[in-house]
Amino acid sequence: MVTRVLSSELIEGMIRFLEEQLAPRLTRHGVLLDVYGLGVLILGESGVGKSECALDLVVRGHRLVSDDVVEIRRAGQTLNGCSPEMAVHHMEVRGLGLINIKDMFGVAAVRRRKDLDMVIRLDRWEPGKQYDRLGLDERTYDILGVELPFFEMPVAPGRNLAVLIEVAARNYLLRLKGYVPARDLAERLQARLTSGQTDEA
Repeated sequence: MVTRVLSSELIEGMIRFLEEQLAPRLTRHGVLLDVYGLGVLILGESGVGKSECALDLVVRGHRLVSDDVVEIRRAGQTLNGCSPEMAVHHMEVRGLGLINIKDMFGVAAVRRRKDLDMVIRLDRWEPGKQYDRLGLDERTYDILGVELPFFEMPVAPGRNLAVLIEVAARNYLLRLKGYVPARDLAERLQARLTSGQTDEA
């Protein structure tokens, strides 16, 4: 191998290339978006409304990375997702067919790839199924050995999923800053109960 590039530049470039080519990877059936700077992977069974929810989020100013199939690769402890080359910027909406998000909403509505920060699964509403109502349970979802924050959202008529996903993203950003509303409320309730017991004593 002969090159006029400096050895340090060649070695650095080869390392980047090999890391890219040899990184563990897989595909997931879902939608990946950039919501408030967070990589949000939306999962759910076919027909549950993932693409329609993603389209609503795009209309609200967020960015589409991939619809239907997400290619994910692991670099260290970071997961990065993108769209298959043939489907980049495209979305399938039942009743409308394929639409090109970049052509329809502009270049600011899409991005080529995004690191994954959280996973949200949309589930059809099942009477009797228990969902987290306080936000104290911190569940995770494993992808290629990396644990990501995981949330389940029941899908039912009248629920605005786009708004709920925005709220989930904002709430996660607050958690990153150390503020957990449910935990704060629980601590204040415990303090009130302790104070009441002290007064009675």
